[in-house]
Amino acid sequence: MADLAATALEWLGAIDPAPLFGLSLLPYLAFLWWARRIEAFPRLAWNGFALTLVFVAVTIGAALLAQAQYGRQLADVDGLHGGAEAFLTLANLLVASGFAAALRQPMNKS
Repeated sequence: MADLAATALEWLGAIDPAPLFGLSLLPYLAFLWWARRIEAFPRLAWNGFALTLVFVAVTIGAALLAQAQYGRQLADVDGLHGGAEAFLTLANLLVASGFAAALRQPMNKS
């Protein structure tokens, strides 16, 4: 059983995650499309979820820049890494603020 688990982990470790990353954008875009059409979905939270896509784009750009300029991974170039992560922090703040504001509003019982 341990050999089977080790073999499975080696096989999974050999998979290139890049296509999976690209495919993961499809359900996320579907979620944004669905959330935009829900009247009760907080707009500020939706903006935070949309800003997550900006974070992804900035992170990809920063990773390419870190490799081209410094020959290093993004995680090893603190200024670029921190700048990219700032977009994720802002996105998370918008999501949390949007839902917190929605919770403070009285519920409409129909």
